[in-house]
Amino acid sequence: MTVPLASALAAFQPELPLAVAYSGGADSTALLLACAEKWPGQVHAIHIHHGLQSAADEFEANCRLFCTHLAVPLTVKRVNARATAGQSPEDAARRARYGAIQALAFDECAESTIKSIAVAQHADDQVETILLAMSRGSGLPGLSGMAGRWVRNGLTFYRPLLKVGGADIREWLASRSVNFVEDPTNTDESFTRNRIRARLLPVLHATFPQFRDTFTRSAVHIAQAQAILEEVAEQDLVGVGSPPVIKKLQQLSQHRQANVLRHWLAFAFDSVPSAAQLDELQRQIARCVTRGHQIRIKVGAGFVERRGTVLHWYNPRVLL
Repeated sequence: MTVPLASALAAFQPELPLAVAYSGGADSTALLLACAEKWPGQVHAIHIHHGLQSAADEFEANCRLFCTHLAVPLTVKRVNARATAGQSPEDAARRARYGAIQALAFDECAESTIKSIAVAQHADDQVETILLAMSRGSGLPGLSGMAGRWVRNGLTFYRPLLKVGGADIREWLASRSVNFVEDPTNTDESFTRNRIRARLLPVLHATFPQFRDTFTRSAVHIAQAQAILEEVAEQDLVGVGSPPVIKKLQQLSQHRQANVLRHWLAFAFDSVPSAAQLDELQRQIARCVTRGHQIRIKVGAGFVERRGTVLHWYNPRVLL
């Protein structure tokens, strides 16, 4: 269920020192303030200047003023967050942001030996993420929403506000008379997430007032199911090998075969096959009963092909 911000922060126990991803908006302002008060002298702010709108310089200036007021050190990183062909603007900005935050935690913040990074997504963001995943026909990884904790390259990331409603965060800031910046793109309904926020969430609230709690609970159940699938995939991958032996793949049921193939591609190559690509790959594996049968199927940014008795994935743009 959704909880007050104070309760969420009381349960948040990261390894210190902590870096907070700070945009200057309401959510990250509340998170930074609460963390700075809870762990004085142990919090560092990181601001990513995306350069995508004219207000970006103003955002940075406001962040500097607030961090000075809190006596919290601030590091600013300017990035190129423009989308490439076929990439959504939201995905481009997200990838640039997380890449820069991670680099800063390792480099500019090295003297503080940052151990943990907190980002400020909340319960409404979680619901939006799940609805987006449903609209795209996502599998369990997408339907499980955003993780509350994950590890990347030795750094632990946290989302301590995932059970806190967006309105509750703003009420908490108002009670403290704390100002924040409003990103004008948040009301631009050309972005799907903004349309969900403006049009669907009010309807859900009117129809199912507890929808934040129930969506969050469902996401937890789905994440648990996904964790079991990953455990099974790891066991099956040991059996079929990496790269997978085709004959051993053929001995698995269709569902377990699909599960281990997704796991192999995702964890070994950060490549996610579409449903159509995975179906075709499995059809070709089933037909692969002669030495001369060839397999070469596009998957993600690369190709899966048969090499002798096993499958290989490669990206033709990368020299292997």
